[in-house]
Amino acid sequence: MSVVQEFKEFAVKGNVIDLAVGVIIGGAFGKIVTSMVDDIIMPLVGSIFGNLDFTNLYVALGKVPEGTAPTLAALKAAGVPTLAYGNFITVAINFTILAFIIFMMVKQINRLKRETPVEPPAPVATPEDVVLLREIRDSLKR
Repeated sequence: MSVVQEFKEFAVKGNVIDLAVGVIIGGAFGKIVTSMVDDIIMPLVGSIFGNLDFTNLYVALGKVPEGTAPTLAALKAAGVPTLAYGNFITVAINFTILAFIIFMMVKQINRLKRETPVEPPAPVATPEDVVLLREIRDSLKR
């Protein structure tokens, strides 16, 4: 079997196609969740905590040059090492929401996959010749 033919068989298997579709949909879904967290949830959480902007929560780990604006973007542009824990909080919330949604999807799929209990099949009637042979056997034992 040639390498090209092997690859063709591998590439058209159902599992590979399903995986590719899952990765594409997952990437698009991840963008939706990221937008929801960045554009809806974090502004609401920030307003609850007194107009706090999580994107600008950081600790400067180096000397800040004079005249540099006190924002994370300005510090990074100036080459100052920073610990951007606000960004980490946003990503952690993003991950938590995405993980919860995936958990709920898998739970639903598993619920749908569960088969209804199947009754055992009715016993098959014994063929007549076997019944006759058993009767003969039992007669000979007596």
